[in-house]
Amino acid sequence: MLILRTSTASPFGRKVRMAIGTLGLTSQVEVVNADTSDPHDSLRQQNPLGKIPTLILEDGEALFDSRVIVEHLNAMDGRDILIPAGVERIGVLREQALADGLMDAAILQMYEIRFRPPTHHVESWLAHQRGKVERALDFAATRLPVRRPAGPHIGEITLAAALGYLDFRFHGKWRATHPALESWLDEFAGRVPAFAETAP
Repeated sequence: MLILRTSTASPFGRKVRMAIGTLGLTSQVEVVNADTSDPHDSLRQQNPLGKIPTLILEDGEALFDSRVIVEHLNAMDGRDILIPAGVERIGVLREQALADGLMDAAILQMYEIRFRPPTHHVESWLAHQRGKVERALDFAATRLPVRRPAGPHIGEITLAAALGYLDFRFHGKWRATHPALESWLDEFAGRVPAFAETAP
């Protein structure tokens, strides 16, 4: 049995959990909550960075970060659903990288708000992160992921996790300015049960 260390609020963890659900591997992976702020959590022994998600293999070896975990899941499954082979591969990986970067910028804003008092917030730095999010949304809206008969690829899954995180932490403000992405996410949620199943 594989063990996934994550938390329900983590968009990167949600991305991996959606990937697991998409591949039908849910029964082969035990999800165990991790507290990244707790120095006594075994996560820090499993992953020296103390970050989530972390996947513990059956031999005790740990895989991190989410991109490495997804590569492992894709190879383990063998059908190239998450990461297609051939000419599609690079495009899908770029979509994943864009949505990963969007999530990074959103999380950094949350860290600034949660871990620093308001008097120490650096507005120029927050604006820099907001700019990344907006540009990523604009780019994604003009190049919506292509639906594949085999099932959702990791570019789609990561974008859905990113938009879900913006709903969860930023009250879905992106929806007012990006109706094409809103429609895309509604369609994705309708055909991918793992989206609702992994909601924070």
